[in-house]
Amino acid sequence: MFPLTSSYNFIKRSVVGQCAFQKTKFFIQHFKFQQSTFSSTNRGNFKTATSKDVDFFLSLLGKSRTIQDVDELKVHNTDWLKSHQGKSPLVLRPKTTEEISEILQYCNKEKLAVCPQGGNTGLVGGSIPIYDEIVLSMNLMNEILHFDENTGVLQCQSGCILESLESYANEKNFTVPVDLGAKGSCQIGGNLSTNAGGLRFVKYGSLHGNVLGLKAVCANGEILDCMNTMRKNNTGYDLKHMFIGSEGTLGIITEAAILCYPKSSQTAVAFLGCNTFEQVLKTAQIVRRQLPELLSSLEMLDNEAADTLRDNLKLTVPISKHPFYVLVEISGSDSEYNEKKLNECLNLLMEENHISDGTIATDSTRMKALWSVRERITEALLHEGCGYKYDISLPLKHFYNLVKVMRRRLGTKVTRCVGYGHLGDGNVHFNATTKEFDLEVLNLIEPFIYEWTVQRKGSISAEHGIGYKKTKYLCLNQTDAAIGLMKSLKRLMDPNGILNPYKVLP
Repeated sequence: MFPLTSSYNFIKRSVVGQCAFQKTKFFIQHFKFQQSTFSSTNRGNFKTATSKDVDFFLSLLGKSRTIQDVDELKVHNTDWLKSHQGKSPLVLRPKTTEEISEILQYCNKEKLAVCPQGGNTGLVGGSIPIYDEIVLSMNLMNEILHFDENTGVLQCQSGCILESLESYANEKNFTVPVDLGAKGSCQIGGNLSTNAGGLRFVKYGSLHGNVLGLKAVCANGEILDCMNTMRKNNTGYDLKHMFIGSEGTLGIITEAAILCYPKSSQTAVAFLGCNTFEQVLKTAQIVRRQLPELLSSLEMLDNEAADTLRDNLKLTVPISKHPFYVLVEISGSDSEYNEKKLNECLNLLMEENHISDGTIATDSTRMKALWSVRERITEALLHEGCGYKYDISLPLKHFYNLVKVMRRRLGTKVTRCVGYGHLGDGNVHFNATTKEFDLEVLNLIEPFIYEWTVQRKGSISAEHGIGYKKTKYLCLNQTDAAIGLMKSLKRLMDPNGILNPYKVLP
């Protein structure tokens, strides 16, 4: 623990818990399936897979990598929130880029729709079939191909679990630039396809800036090799960016080269209590100003979110009850310097009455415990029944106003309204729950929440993408000209529309 020089008392209390998002299959088996909240759309003019098609895939992949069992299919057909269940009769599990190339060449010729799927932890319906699309699971494409200890460039297949990549990089004294609550089951290919943000965005930025190269397979089976390991490569159009964030609608990412960063040897986490959101904003402002070279994460949650942990997971917040909590992580190489800077920052926050309680952890066990308070909120909300989850970016002055407005709007029609998220980059996660799916509640939330956000110059999707659930709202953030160009790219690269249909574009 850091020795704190001020007179206030930092309570030292442990939190028991582990990271959320363990196995999608567990949640499907243990939590009640909710009525679909997906808007209706007509099935595209795609062929239905026949026994002849199945025979081709069996000859290519073998029986063990061609799934037709009803129970196994259920996991791949159901989204993580249990808000939709597709009807795919077939899941394919390739191991190489070349196998994916053969699969897509065949599917394009036969006009068979394909749904690429990683860890299936997405929240907007981007990774599950809407109808009977063939699921292309990346689970077996999980090889780490190369790591350059001189540059920190990690090359891997797209099915690698994010947590496995982080563990591998840590052994080399590096860290990957993205960290998510779903790291135990999400895959790097899915992270790239949705341009996932996560907990380290404030320090390392987006994946657009940290992916140096990739391989992708186009709809016709052509392998597009944009692999590159140079940080400077100014040779024409940077085509890899078309695939990052396109959610598998333009091509399927199979390999990537990711820039990793030297792992900080000294890390500390502070968990702080604030009485008003104005204090939260001042705390964030001072933390940014006082710890610019050390700050690696800046998160917040309200007490209603903390209540879900207390009620559903029996986790307790490690300080006295406050309306708001701020989690600050710093990382560097000099523990004495870290200690000095953190003490100065916390002393200032206390002197100016922005925080009134807190605790600090420097050992890995306690830091993980503090992080679990933030990371397991989504898991805790699953126990509430039906969840309505929204991933929004807003200017900080409006960050928590969204939660207040929605709380007034929904009133007693919901059992819970909570707000938490990435204070460092303006990404708020608003969640409401009801015991069972309630169409009236959904209609009160949508499209109001998106219109309110856009009126304040925010984004309707901060990090989870558009998927299926937000396609009709894309026009709120994108102009007709921009959407028209997106559609032109889609027609050019996937003229038969077989790649992840019904997603992203309205």
